[in-house]
Amino acid sequence: MPVVSEFARQVYERGIEMGNDPHGFSVIGDCQNVTDFFLSAFDHPGQYDLGEYGYLQETIDHYTGSFSRKRIAVSGGFNVAAVLSPLWNNVEECDAHESPLACEYRINNPSVAIISMETWWYDRPADTYAGYLRQIVEYSIAEGVVPILATKADNLEGDWGINAAIVQVAQEYDVPLWNFWLAVQPLPGHGLQLDGFHLTYGRPFFSIEANMNTGWAMRNLTALQALDAVRRAVTGDEPAPSVGGEG
Repeated sequence: MPVVSEFARQVYERGIEMGNDPHGFSVIGDCQNVTDFFLSAFDHPGQYDLGEYGYLQETIDHYTGSFSRKRIAVSGGFNVAAVLSPLWNNVEECDAHESPLACEYRINNPSVAIISMETWWYDRPADTYAGYLRQIVEYSIAEGVVPILATKADNLEGDWGINAAIVQVAQEYDVPLWNFWLAVQPLPGHGLQLDGFHLTYGRPFFSIEANMNTGWAMRNLTALQALDAVRRAVTGDEPAPSVGGEG
C-alpha cells in the first residue's frame, strides 16, 4: 500500500485551497481502468461485499459518486503519451486545446487521481515511458491533485522496464505508489489470462475465496485500499486496521 509523504499531504492541502473536491478522485488509464470492471461497483450497494475489509466502507462513503462517473482520461489503447495529447480528447466534453488529462481534471475536479497506464509501444524504451509519466505527475501536482501511481501486472515488454520506470518516477516525485504487481504475485497465473495481459475475472465480493484468486477482484480491492491509505494520510484520519490481503 502507498506510503504517503509530507510532500503529498502538501499537494493535497494546496489542491483543497485551490478548490479541488476532497470527496472526488479521478482515474487516468487504459482498458484496465474502464468503469465496467474497475471500481464502479462501489457506488452500488449490493454489487460488492467487503468481507473482512469492512473498514473500507468509510472510504467508499467518502468518495461516493466518483467510483462510477464518466472517466474522460480512460480509454482502451490510451497510454502515457495519449492522455497528454489534445488529439485524443473527447470532443463532446473537452475544449479543442485540452488533453484528456486536463479535461478530466477540469470537469471532475478531483483531489486524488489513480494513474494506471499498462498499454505502451513495446518497441520504445522505458525511459520514454518515464518521460511522459513525469509530465502527467508534474501536471497533477501543479493542479493540486495527489497522483497515485500504479504498477502493472503484466510484463509484455519482457524486462519489467515499465514497472521499474513507474517506481522510479514515484520515488523521484515522492508521490504514492500502489504496487499492484506485488498484489497479484500470489494469485494463480499472477492474476493474468493466458495472453499475459488481461486480468482474470472475478467480481468484488471479497468474502468469496474463489473471487479473491482473480486479478480483477484483487485489482478492485487493492485500488480501494490504496485510496483508503491516501485518504487517511492526507486528512489525518486514523490508520486503517491491520487485516490480511494487503497489496
